[in-house]
Amino acid sequence: MALADLERDAHGYLVNLNEWNEDIAQEIAAEEGIELTADSFKLINFLRDEYINNNANQPNERNMVKGLKADWDGKLGTKELYSLFPKGPAKQAGKVAGLPETRRKGGY
Repeated sequence: MALADLERDAHGYLVNLNEWNEDIAQEIAAEEGIELTADSFKLINFLRDEYINNNANQPNERNMVKGLKADWDGKLGTKELYSLFPKGPAKQAGKVAGLPETRRKGGY
């Protein structure tokens, strides 16, 4: 199924997170003007796991860094997360991950 066939909210977030897959992530990322890397998918998969398996948790950037440090090659801080998702790792990575829009404060 292509992204165009999926229901999305007014801000472009998927309505049904179960319709997400890596091809859909690539399409959303292209819309966002970013290219996904192996590190991008580490963050995306971490966010999906937190949301799906931890009571719809949407971690802030500090907790993303803490949760990913063990699996990350090289230095990891919020700067590295922003280099992957310049409009904000919580909102933009969450969108690419097929999750609902976070209600956390911060621009996008």
